[in-house]
Amino acid sequence: MPGKNLSRDEAQQRASILTVDAYRVRLDVTSAPDPAAATFRSTTTIAFRCAEPGASTFVDLLAPAVRAVTLNGRALDPAAAYDGARVHVDGLAAENVLTVEADCAYSRTGEGLHRFTDPADGETYLYTHYEPADARRVFATFEQPDLKAPFTFTVSAPAAWDVWSNAPHQAVTAEDGARTWEFAPTQPISTYLTAVVAGPYHVARDHYSRTLDDGTVLDIPLSAMCRRSLAPYFDADEILGVTKLGLDFFHERFAYPYPFGKYDQAFVPEYNIGAMENPGCVTFREEFVFRSKVTDAAYEGRANVVLHEMAHMWFGDLVTMRWWDDLWLKESFADFMGSYGLVGAGTRYQSAWVTFANQRKAWAYRQDQFPTTHPITADIRDLEDAKLNFDGITYAKGASVLKQLVAYAGAEAFFEGARRYFQRHAFGNTELADLLDILEETSGRDLESWAAAWLQTAGVNTLTPQLTADAEGRITELAVLQDGEVLRPHRIAVGLYDRDDDGALVRTARFELDVTGARTAVAEAVGLARPALVLLNDDDLTYCKIRFDEESLETLRTGLGDIKDDLARALAWSAVWNLTRDALMPARDYVALVLRFAGQEANIGVLQSLHTQAKGAVDLYADPAWRGEGGRLLADGALHELRAAAPGGDHQLAWARFLAQTANGSEHLGLVRGLLAGTARIDGLEVDQELRWSLWLALAAAGQAGEEELAGELAADNTAGGRRQHTQCLAARPTPEAKAAAWSAVIDSDELPNALVEANIAGFAVPGHRDLTALYAGPYFKLLERVWAERTIEIAMRIVGGFFPQAQVDEATLAEADGWLAGHPDAAPALRRLVLERRDDLARALRAQACDRV
Repeated sequence: MPGKNLSRDEAQQRASILTVDAYRVRLDVTSAPDPAAATFRSTTTIAFRCAEPGASTFVDLLAPAVRAVTLNGRALDPAAAYDGARVHVDGLAAENVLTVEADCAYSRTGEGLHRFTDPADGETYLYTHYEPADARRVFATFEQPDLKAPFTFTVSAPAAWDVWSNAPHQAVTAEDGARTWEFAPTQPISTYLTAVVAGPYHVARDHYSRTLDDGTVLDIPLSAMCRRSLAPYFDADEILGVTKLGLDFFHERFAYPYPFGKYDQAFVPEYNIGAMENPGCVTFREEFVFRSKVTDAAYEGRANVVLHEMAHMWFGDLVTMRWWDDLWLKESFADFMGSYGLVGAGTRYQSAWVTFANQRKAWAYRQDQFPTTHPITADIRDLEDAKLNFDGITYAKGASVLKQLVAYAGAEAFFEGARRYFQRHAFGNTELADLLDILEETSGRDLESWAAAWLQTAGVNTLTPQLTADAEGRITELAVLQDGEVLRPHRIAVGLYDRDDDGALVRTARFELDVTGARTAVAEAVGLARPALVLLNDDDLTYCKIRFDEESLETLRTGLGDIKDDLARALAWSAVWNLTRDALMPARDYVALVLRFAGQEANIGVLQSLHTQAKGAVDLYADPAWRGEGGRLLADGALHELRAAAPGGDHQLAWARFLAQTANGSEHLGLVRGLLAGTARIDGLEVDQELRWSLWLALAAAGQAGEEELAGELAADNTAGGRRQHTQCLAARPTPEAKAAAWSAVIDSDELPNALVEANIAGFAVPGHRDLTALYAGPYFKLLERVWAERTIEIAMRIVGGFFPQAQVDEATLAEADGWLAGHPDAAPALRRLVLERRDDLARALRAQACDRV
């Protein structure tokens, strides 16, 4: 493979002849506080064996300069050995020692060793992020998950800093204004899981103890850290409390002691993802440190991520996939265990499965209906494929299928299988067959055919009830119809709902059954009174889209909010959203449902999802002729519910934010400005800093906030978060100059950090500015290949996805996308996938608009 990529075939060939015994990595980051210093010194020594003496191989490295390469005491010419992405070595012995000295680059893209200077106090912070293959930006590596080894890190840093890595430090020595931290060797782990965090972080410490079955006491030092300027907002006690509950829960379920000694959790700036499961040193995006009031859904989301990453200590870190084809062996399990653990560990977030059904599955359903969908066990040809497979299939669909497996095989069989899996494959690498063999042992089920249907095929099934009744209203037949390219076995519950004496829709009967083939009868329902609502996949046991018979759909139109059970109501909301996306329900009908019933929605996470989806329905799926009216209806509804909401509560805050997203008329925008100025007041609503920026964004997008006002707000909040928000507001202004500046800042220079790239794109792409952004559709398609070639994959993905002319929902834009795809058959497959997915979103929006047109 050319350039920076690495193919599966190359990785397999390298693993077939190499065994890695140890890495010693020395980093000197004493230059980090100097903004003019672009690089740091990295020295890597790798001890490895070769099964074919005399063979050649390569080590992965992305560095501005290589100073020296030594193999078994023989100096190699760096200019000849290093090609910009690989250090080539030949004449290998049976046992080898390779040392590579390089100048590696500080990162501003969140890939490799990221450097951030805090505008609030001038302090500098470092952290690493590697998945799937960016350890090679920091030290020379065999950059593939199946060449595990112990790592010993030594890091020299400014004297005032602390440093963390995967293992505890053994010694700290001081010299010449610096301190050198020597860390103990790690357990054998993959390169992408190694970590370094360095800087003047604020730290909270605790510990966890547990008596194991053999009578020994397991003691795990705990810490949680964030930037010093965020310390006043850092609720470490809450984070560490969830951590302890999780450690108790996973020890009980997995029966394998936590294997990595300590447990640090670092909340770091400008992070590209939610979190990363580096063993012993987990990193999180610092947006989980809440500077302002957030709803309980945000706390639940953070707790879910804490447990997700903790599950990885076993699923992914202790036992790791051999290659990225089996990425699901860690991500699907962690996604499932995040929700399972929130409920099972006794946290206060007992509605986790409601959130999962309403939010995580929406991500999976969307991804699984793209033309680029793939099986959970995917065909990953190279690292670019791997990067794009951190998606809704690998995470949320995989987790949904595991929930189905637990229903299919039984919870005890599932967890006994996990326990045996850890025991047999500890510190090793596995494939699909390794797990299935064990689960067949424990469940007694034939999982080969189950896996073939669920893990090795793509697409989502649709389940539809078929119901007939006699003249007296008694069910004569109830069947479940299954549609899809592959008909799968589903373990589901069917719920029948009717109104109780208080008018609530409650479940009156439930039948659990296996759905197989195109049609499955529900014999137990025959003879019962026809219900007001038939809800397939009640309790959300399987992964599918559900439809309704006409009478049930009419019940939802008039009473969706009356469904008493939170999970059943969330499933109904999910189903009608899928109907809207599939152009089977007009967007205005979906908006009407939200306006009628969202004010009754008790679950705050579901409510916030409804806000997002209703806004998307108006912006993308509504007939353009009705879009203006739809937007006004949403803003009016938000204002009404804001005034009606309980003072000071989560729902009030959610409606305030929704008003900021939808405000478009003089009444709405006048209130927004009044709330900012303090001349208007909603009882109980605190207009704190994050809400202020949301309100400023509303004014900026409406053309009612100028540079001077926005600069004044930034002066009052000259923080990292304030700078991101200020950048987005500037880009969101409805002027040609604002759009040109945002476009140029991202496209014409690679100097912006990842966070500001994201902020510029978000402001540029405000849906209401279609006339302004339409001018950039042509330039967008012309620059795609250049962006993909010149930028890091993380930044290229943001540009390709974020600047796609998604708001231009018209046939001309669709034709431009089709023209680019047809004219660039040899473009990088990962790039083509991104464009094809955005093109599919556009085509879906056109179908939805046709459905909504009257």
